[in-house]
Amino acid sequence: MADFILSRTQAATLEELNASRPVKVIAVTGGKGGVGKTTVSANLAVSIAAQGRDVMLVDADLGLANVDVLLGLHTRFHLGHVVRGDCTLEDAIVTGPHGVQVVPAASGVRSMANLSPAEHAGIIRAFSELYHSVEVLVVDTAAGLHDSVLTFSQAAHHVLVVVCDEPASITDAYGLIKVLSRERGVRRFQILANQTRRSGEGPALYEKILRVCDRFLDVSLEFAGSVPYDDYLRRAVQRQTPVVDAYPASVSSLALKNLAVKADKWAVPQGARGHLEFFVERMVGAQMGPSTVLQ
Repeated sequence: MADFILSRTQAATLEELNASRPVKVIAVTGGKGGVGKTTVSANLAVSIAAQGRDVMLVDADLGLANVDVLLGLHTRFHLGHVVRGDCTLEDAIVTGPHGVQVVPAASGVRSMANLSPAEHAGIIRAFSELYHSVEVLVVDTAAGLHDSVLTFSQAAHHVLVVVCDEPASITDAYGLIKVLSRERGVRRFQILANQTRRSGEGPALYEKILRVCDRFLDVSLEFAGSVPYDDYLRRAVQRQTPVVDAYPASVSSLALKNLAVKADKWAVPQGARGHLEFFVERMVGAQMGPSTVLQ
């Protein structure tokens, strides 16, 4: 398939614009599967886009992807095709609710779940070549401690850890934070309590994780909020529609919209941090200034 082509003048104009607008990157992860990570990612991206931001949502659960299914999207290409060279990253992008630009991944493709660290790095670098206008990038990672989870989380500016009040979820969330901090140098984490069933459960869950992290790890945690258990959320998933659109007045929808308001205020680091990052060239460009970049 032919590559995405722009005139030299258009490319220079877009390069200058992109260089002056660094992208805020949020990795949504959780350690354990089944905590609602993908649902949070999709609704967070849609809610931020509804605030007028240019948002891109990446399905980084490379072998068991389902963001496109959750949003009811029909896709022709996915990241597997990009890795194989069958298409460009631009070709794989589809438009979701509120204009969210969605980058789907493969489902049931074993080779995608076993990509090498170099291939993960190649995917991250490919985003720097996009000409799309992007202000916020939401990355839905896989579960567990696979290299892809660690690499994509490290390459983000903010790591949102989704956790439920059950022993396995808490243990796995702590394990993920431990590995990311000790092996990848990630020091700041946002904690989201999901599927809470009573008042005060979210803050109490956050305090549990905070106490053990303060005792054994050199990290900084912040409480991102709680998303209550809500049957309307289950119905929205069945309808393949974001709950923030399908049932905007439901308790889970209100909580996710509140999370989006908070996330929209999270700061973007000033300049590159010295390791592999999404859109790192835009970070450098913003630090240097567009006139310097184009020289």
